[in-house]
Amino acid sequence: MEKMEENNNEQNNAERPKGGLITMPFIFSNEVCEKLAVVGFSANMISYLTTQLHMPLTKAANTLTNFGGTAGLTPLLGAFVADAYAGRFWTLTVSSVIYQIAMTCLTLSAILPQLRPPPCKGEQVCQQATSGQLAILYGSLLLGALGSGGIRPCVAAFGADQFDETDPNQSTKTWKYFNWYYFVMGTSILVAVTVLVYIQDNIGWGWGLGIPTIFMFISIIAFVAGYPLYRHMDPAGSPFTRLLQVSVAAFRKRKLAMVSDPELLYRNEDLDASISVGGKLVHSKQMRFLDKATIVTEEDNVKAPNLWRLNTVHRVEELKSVIRMGPIWASGILLITAYAQQGTFSLQQAKTMDRRLTNSFQIPAGSMSVFTMISMLSTIALYDRVLVRFARRFTGLDRGITFLHRMGIGFGISVLATLVAGFVEVKRKQVALAHGLEDKPHSVIPISVFWLVPQYGLHGIAEAFMSIGHLEFFYDQSPESMRSSATALFWTAISVGNYVSTLLVSLVHKFSAKPDGSNWLPDDNLNEGRLEYFYWLITGLQVVNLIYYISCAKLYTLKPIQIHSKFDGESEEDGVELASKV
Repeated sequence: MEKMEENNNEQNNAERPKGGLITMPFIFSNEVCEKLAVVGFSANMISYLTTQLHMPLTKAANTLTNFGGTAGLTPLLGAFVADAYAGRFWTLTVSSVIYQIAMTCLTLSAILPQLRPPPCKGEQVCQQATSGQLAILYGSLLLGALGSGGIRPCVAAFGADQFDETDPNQSTKTWKYFNWYYFVMGTSILVAVTVLVYIQDNIGWGWGLGIPTIFMFISIIAFVAGYPLYRHMDPAGSPFTRLLQVSVAAFRKRKLAMVSDPELLYRNEDLDASISVGGKLVHSKQMRFLDKATIVTEEDNVKAPNLWRLNTVHRVEELKSVIRMGPIWASGILLITAYAQQGTFSLQQAKTMDRRLTNSFQIPAGSMSVFTMISMLSTIALYDRVLVRFARRFTGLDRGITFLHRMGIGFGISVLATLVAGFVEVKRKQVALAHGLEDKPHSVIPISVFWLVPQYGLHGIAEAFMSIGHLEFFYDQSPESMRSSATALFWTAISVGNYVSTLLVSLVHKFSAKPDGSNWLPDDNLNEGRLEYFYWLITGLQVVNLIYYISCAKLYTLKPIQIHSKFDGESEEDGVELASKV
């Protein structure tokens, strides 16, 4: 009897479905703690570099955007490891440990006096950090970039993996998950830019960096604790190798005449089984030169093909999907370039303005991004509860509007954000001039910091539309076996956007310099600069980018996929979808 009960328990455990809503507390608790750590680490870092390490403003700004750029490139490495070898769970776990080490090192540098230059004394020229002190900083930033490279492409995709797309009861929950994910992430960022930044500015950098370090440790424990409940997707081999094989096979057969009937192209469901669990990609008419990789010749063994000579239609369509996403990916770069200014020049604007809420309390400059977070969270809530239901009546889509429309709205609002930022800077300098403070960079200008709220708020609204739409786009339109890699493209766009910001700042700083020492982006005195011209330059670039995006969106072809039925185990012959299914 006992043995029978044990067998029944084992059978019940084996049949218990994994994933679903029960895993969300573990994944979201990890995301909350991780974002508290990451944002607490970076939100006020411009102040740490300028006030603690005494870096010049432009060097500090470029250090941060370079770090942001590097942290946006490493997800390609993390995604490759996750998709090809380790899987998302273990990639997330190991990467979190690496990030923990990075934060511990940076916290120690803030606590130990010998790891940073001495404080400034009066009007004395501040001593900059030594090469050894900078080495610890750069080493910590590099480890942080490496750790985030495994976290960023996997955490959103791993959460979405918990919902089975072949199950009609769960398939509509995936797009909602991205809204939940961004809302939880935004809430934790909101706490970071208020509580943690206040601690850094008013209590000390040791506590200000130590608390996020502790939260990072908690996030690792919370995430690992949910291991038995997760739905794990097995790695299906290197996606980049498959893309290269298709390219080589198409090149080797480039001289062959194309077959007249697409049904004659090579298909092998057994070969593709591990990379088409949710459905197989069907033949599309674009980029037909790649279809030559699927033409069977006398030299090919169809039972055990040499994948460097012969590939399946599904694998060719994987490459086509990635290529089709490229132009949409590129359109997100300039929005990140515009957004990056909040952590550099917008923050410096805030430091010169009246930030008092009461006679005894003033808003830390690094906390101004709280208005971005509030507007983003409010927009997400309004979008999910009101806009989707309203738009659904006209479009018939479960998600209300497509992710392409959602991204386009975000681009348009971002243009308005930088346009407004330029006019606010004009107003700020007018007040400085009227009170004779244009030559006093450390004096507080009698203009309320709340003049900056519109630009911060508009950036938050733009992010709620564009960034979530971008993330949805990459997850939905990528081949299922490449979702970590495709999600990494989201972060790679952020990386390139930060690098473009660095390049743009450096070029403007160089070419706007005049013999009298004036500059659009001065190192020491923002009041004597022309920051508004810089904002309007970004505005013009974004207008061009919006036109480019609209063109790309109109020409974009959604991936065609034939869904596998969850219940009968067979493909639905009428299941080819050209539209998003999540």
